[in-house]
This record gives sequence, C-alpha cells and structure tokens, in this order.
Amino acid sequence: MEVNHMSPTASPPTPTMDGDDLCRVEVTDMAIDGVTLLICLCGLVGNGAVLWLLGFRIRRNPITVYILNLAVANFTFLLFMVSSALLYMMENICSTVVSMKYQRSLFLLSLFSYNMGLYLLTAISIERCVSILCSSIHRPQHLSPVVCALLWALSIAVIAAVTSLCLLHEHEHCQVALISMYILNFLIFAPLMVISTTILFIKVQCGSQQHQPRRLHITIFLIVPLFLLLALPLSIWNFLQQFSYGVLSSQVVFLLACINSSINPFIYFLVGSCGRHCSLVSFKVAFRRVFEEPADSTACSNDTTMDMLSPAY
Repeated sequence: MEVNHMSPTASPPTPTMDGDDLCRVEVTDMAIDGVTLLICLCGLVGNGAVLWLLGFRIRRNPITVYILNLAVANFTFLLFMVSSALLYMMENICSTVVSMKYQRSLFLLSLFSYNMGLYLLTAISIERCVSILCSSIHRPQHLSPVVCALLWALSIAVIAAVTSLCLLHEHEHCQVALISMYILNFLIFAPLMVISTTILFIKVQCGSQQHQPRRLHITIFLIVPLFLLLALPLSIWNFLQQFSYGVLSSQVVFLLACINSSINPFIYFLVGSCGRHCSLVSFKVAFRRVFEEPADSTACSNDTTMDMLSPAY
C-alpha cells in the first residue's frame, strides 16, 4: 500500500545509479515539488478569495452554497498538499525523519478533501441538469445546504472507515477499504457527474442556436472536464497502487491534482470577465456575473428556455 506517498515524490532512486544520476534525480524531484508548492500557494490564495466573496460579499443562492463548499474542499486539499510538500523537502534538505503514521494520516486527510470535491461536483452537475430539464418542479428551499451536509457526512464516514482500517489494522483490510472507496468514486459519483454534465451540455446547445449558454453553465462545462483530466489520475494512481501496478508518476498525479484544486477561482474570474466583450473587472463583479444570474425559469417551453440561456450582464 502506497499511502506513504504524501507529496508528489518519485520513488527513491535505485542503488545502481551513480552519483551524477542520483543528484540529477534529486534535483528534478525538488524542482517539481517546488513548482507544486508554488501552485498550491496560489490555489490557497484563490480559494481563500472565493470563500471570502461567496461567504460574505455575494448574495447566497442554491448554487453558491455548492461552490462555497467546493472551495472549502479545495482549500483544505491544498493545505494538506502544502504540509506534505514541506515535510518532503525537510526530509531531503534537513534529513528530518517524519513518522510514517503521520505521513499516512496527512495522505488520508487529503483523500477526504479530494473525495468531497468529487461529491460536490457531482451534486452541482445533477442540480443544474435537473433544473434545466424541467425547473417547474418545486425545489425545496434548503435543499443545497442539506445535500452539502449529507455529502460531508458521507465523506467523513468513508475516510473514517478507511483511516481506522489503514492505521490500526493489517495491510489486507486497508487494501479492501481503499479499493471499496475507489469503486464508490469510479462506479457511482464519476459516472453520475459525466452523465448529468453531458445531458446539460446537450440541452443547452439544442435549446437555442442564437443564444450563448449562461455563464454558470460555461463554468460547469469547464470545471467538470478539468476535474476528470487533472484530478481523476490521482484516484487511478492510488487504485493501481493497491495491486502494485504503477504506470503513472506519483509526482505527476499530485501536481495535476493540485492544479485542479487551484484553477477553479481563475475559471470563475475569466468566465465572469468575458461575455460579448471581454473586460478587466474586479473579482467581486466577475463572481457576481457568474453566480448571481436570474433564477431559472421552466425548461418545458422554448421561450423560457431561450430566456434562461441568455447571458446576464
């Protein structure tokens, strides 16, 4: 079980390497970890701005509840990655020995935040898909907070079970727990996210040829594929590790996951800044353009669908 790979670190060099190869590998590893650390720090700033704007400066609505929770998940994931990268750099520079159990604990906590991001993106995709298919169906007022609370509870329950088995029991129990977690991710949440996003994309594109999709939908069409491209390799890598089969570099998958958790705030800003004419606006204005659009009207008629797809300025 490779839960000790807390930061994007390559496997230790083999003893057959000469001094020059060993030095080159260490320099390369440190350079990649330095880039990863820089990206994580930028992501912490970006997600911190999202938390501040959506938490205190922008009117709360059902979709901002999901986005706010997604920012919390991404922020905590990046925080764990920064801690892991610093620990790894300390081990290499200062020859500091860090407890294996502590490294595994950080790794499992990062999985908790990672899973929560997947669950929330799935909920966002399903929410928008149902809304655009037929928004005449009455939506409970507090549905978003309740769904987020249930997803946090699910993520906590999953990671608590995995942690108890990985830290307190034998290797076989831990392996079964991790494989079960990845099956939950691969066979339930990821397919639901892909299917609902695909339906949403088709519905928006077929609704009107004269109108651009609204900014919120453009944002979803960007962050969901990027999650699949950048974050899913981490799950694939961890899943393959359980069978001692590694085709991906641990450095690469952690770097990609950090990019995914860092990039969303910049997507929000870019989508909010661009419309008919791209212009440089403040973060607050850009976020309002994306998340404070008029409420959906029914998608059961062509006229209302066309109104819903019109961009808000």
